[in-house]
Amino acid sequence: MEQLVIAAVALVVAVSVAAVLRRREPDAPTAPTSYPVPAQLDRTDFDEPGVPWLVAVFSSATCLACADVWEKAAVLACDDVAVQEIEAIERRDLHERYRVEGVPMVVIADADGVTRASFIGPMTATDLWATVAELRSPGTVPEACDHGQGGPTDDPARPAG
Repeated sequence: MEQLVIAAVALVVAVSVAAVLRRREPDAPTAPTSYPVPAQLDRTDFDEPGVPWLVAVFSSATCLACADVWEKAAVLACDDVAVQEIEAIERRDLHERYRVEGVPMVVIADADGVTRASFIGPMTATDLWATVAELRSPGTVPEACDHGQGGPTDDPARPAG
């Protein structure tokens, strides 16, 4: 009789554990911590290919942060800096070509199209503006200042970000 009780208890415990394990939902997928940034842009894909610097803002019309990033970037336009918004639906071809998976993404490229710095997601105007200033004229920004996520790189062959 005692063995029957032990067997019954073991069966109840086993069924309970199985039920708990079966009900356990899988962990939610984790979001990527960063997105790939293109190492090189073909400057002829963008307006004003002859301007020494390009600030390309990859965005989406449905992204609230993108509008804020565009406002911060747009003021950088001048004779030496072309600033262009590349909206996901209007310029799907460029989003696909450069494998842009996350927006807002700012890519700062030199005259040869080499990515010299990048930002993914929102950033402060100060970080963006200081990064462009430092790239255009090295030594402009004091060493102690943070150039923001993916600030200028020392190796132009290595993409920032």
